[in-house]
Amino acid sequence: MAVVIAALLPVFILIVLGVVLKHSLMRLDTQWHGLEQLTYFVLFPMLLIQTLVKADLSRVPVAGVGGALLLSALAMSLLCLALRPALSRLGIDGPAFTSIFQGATRWQTFVALSVSRNLYGSTGLALASVAMVAIIPLVNVFSVAVLANYASSAKRSTGAIVMTVVKNPLIWACVIGLVINVVHIPLPQIWYDVADALGGSSLAIGLLVTGAGLHLEGIFRPSLAASIALVLKLVLMPVLTVALAVWFGVTGPDLAIVAICAAVPTSPSAYVLARQMGGDAPLLAQIITLQTILAAITMPIAIAAVGL
Repeated sequence: MAVVIAALLPVFILIVLGVVLKHSLMRLDTQWHGLEQLTYFVLFPMLLIQTLVKADLSRVPVAGVGGALLLSALAMSLLCLALRPALSRLGIDGPAFTSIFQGATRWQTFVALSVSRNLYGSTGLALASVAMVAIIPLVNVFSVAVLANYASSAKRSTGAIVMTVVKNPLIWACVIGLVINVVHIPLPQIWYDVADALGGSSLAIGLLVTGAGLHLEGIFRPSLAASIALVLKLVLMPVLTVALAVWFGVTGPDLAIVAICAAVPTSPSAYVLARQMGGDAPLLAQIITLQTILAAITMPIAIAAVGL
């Protein structure tokens, strides 16, 4: 419990700080728009590239850990799409649906890496990196495609959706990082210095931007859409992922890492993506904050359930 809270508390504090700054020092929307652009096109892509470049994929069970997480992300994405007609009948519109989708499928990289490292050291970090490689490209492609199709009332052609996916900087960041890692392309030390500096700032700025878009009144009275996203991500996703991992024969610390990665709240970068592509950003900010708070309870339960 202490490890999980230690990893989640800074995230929540930064979100709260974003709320404070929005109502005090930085009240202009243009200020936050600039930070959104910087995070979306530069900082977070650099973090993805750098983390994938440095990940040691040679000593971890890629098939078991990666396979379970990949299939669970795919299954959750398909489930959300299957629920779309029912959600529509409940009054949940397209932009709100995209926020449910992102809230149910994306994951908080920084929390997963932090908790995994605190529990299992470098081995845990390597396992969590496998999870990142398995999940991030898939959920980014699906998130962009869902936003492109549902965030606007005007339906977009398949070609337009494909082009939106192709131009997504987060997807390109995953591709570049994986290629450099697999091909073992040598990089100068100055690359690591600059990339670490840029990537390291992405979490803080992304969380501040998330807080700035938060509607505090919604925290105490969660909407139906937010409640659905909470159940899908914090309850169903860990159960589904752990079941798949057990089916793949994953046990011990490997299974605990799978549980950690499945149980983390959704990524703050989802809010930036929603703002960029016309999703329901206030709803997503509510989902992110609620999941971050409740994950302090659900994550220890998920970890304990696999016999840590």
